[in-house]
Amino acid sequence: MTDFEHSSEVSASVEDVFAWHERPGAIHRLTPPWQPVRVLAEAASVRDGTAVLRLPGGLRWVASHQPGGYDPPRQFVDQLTGAPLGSVLSWRHTHLFRPVSDDRTRLTDRVSTSVPAAALRSMFVYRHRQLATDLAALARARAWRADGLTVAVTGASGLVGTAVCALLGTSGHRVVRLVRHTASGLLERQWNPKAPDADLLRGVDAVVHLAGAPIAGRFTDAHKAKVRDTRVGPTRALAELAARAQDGPRVFVSASAVGYYGADRGDLTLAEDAAPGSDFLSDVVQEWEAAGAPAASAGIRTVQVRTGIVQSPAGGTLQLLRPLFLAGLGGRLGSGDQWMSWIGIDDLADIYLRAVLDDDLSGPVNAVAPVPVQGREYTQVLGNVLRRPTLLPIPRLGPQLLLGSEGADELALASQRVVPARLQQSAHVFRHPQLEPALRHVLGKETRL
Repeated sequence: MTDFEHSSEVSASVEDVFAWHERPGAIHRLTPPWQPVRVLAEAASVRDGTAVLRLPGGLRWVASHQPGGYDPPRQFVDQLTGAPLGSVLSWRHTHLFRPVSDDRTRLTDRVSTSVPAAALRSMFVYRHRQLATDLAALARARAWRADGLTVAVTGASGLVGTAVCALLGTSGHRVVRLVRHTASGLLERQWNPKAPDADLLRGVDAVVHLAGAPIAGRFTDAHKAKVRDTRVGPTRALAELAARAQDGPRVFVSASAVGYYGADRGDLTLAEDAAPGSDFLSDVVQEWEAAGAPAASAGIRTVQVRTGIVQSPAGGTLQLLRPLFLAGLGGRLGSGDQWMSWIGIDDLADIYLRAVLDDDLSGPVNAVAPVPVQGREYTQVLGNVLRRPTLLPIPRLGPQLLLGSEGADELALASQRVVPARLQQSAHVFRHPQLEPALRHVLGKETRL
């Protein structure tokens, strides 16, 4: 039996820290992205609710909150229950909160478990870092808007959507998921991308539109048509609906991509006013952004979030690279000269939160870290973080076999030196402006807070 304990201090009152844990999205924000775990159900209450996580092999971790351990704002307790895991493992987790001062709190996680302590340390270092930076982001967000909004989100179950919805929830906003299946409960509304219902956006303050087919894939005519058709038409239909809504949104935030600038711009530094490219993805992104024009014409503040290469082992490029590098098979892609404009998943969620709340932000916004890197540097940093050699370069033929020649050039080998000029002009605070700390955080390789 292990009695594990981890403590740190965060800059917020004990009441605010406890309240953060009670809001929707907290369990998503605290679940390490490198672990093969998915949140199936959040607890309705940390007093007596139940959270359910899905593990590999179809196993479920059922965390039952214990009424006897609920003492706000001092502590709450959850315990592993249910078969089969509850029959073979023990886990009792006490979350303790103690005021250090009016605006500073000591957080202690105390776990009595049969799980070895060595398997817990990186998880709790991550959780404490995540909480501290989320609370700091929340404090910044209150300067833009203090009251809670109702935010409708498409693509809510994806990698980015999950992070954005959780951050909105823990920041005190009400998230309504726009889903294509039959809606379940008051926090979902069924959405037909081609012909949305006239009342879809009733009572909504802001729209965050993230839906679209994955771009990764072999660039066949059918794939390219799907990439375009799932972005341009649905965005226009949603923007037109927002423009017509009598009791609808004042903000329309749409996903976009740095593909706008074209696949190969050499060493040119690309701010938001740079000219677009002329290849397939650039054409799609230009049409995608233009599709939001009906909302802007109706006086709705619109933001296009031009996203770089998102860093999370739960999806995207890093999810593909991590097992290769762990196996010692990592190496630079192509020449390694190409510029990679990357963004940590939490910094991307922060940018969406700001886009919803900050009335001074509109138009295209480059959602990239302020320090882009070349491919060879990315390879070296990832190898260092994972403590693996990076001696096996991957020739152009590798991505070409998977994506086709056009796909390899526009995705895997694209070179775009993009900078977040609009955000920097607005004194935006990045959690991870440098690549190595960003990768260490999402891969569980931080050694201390």
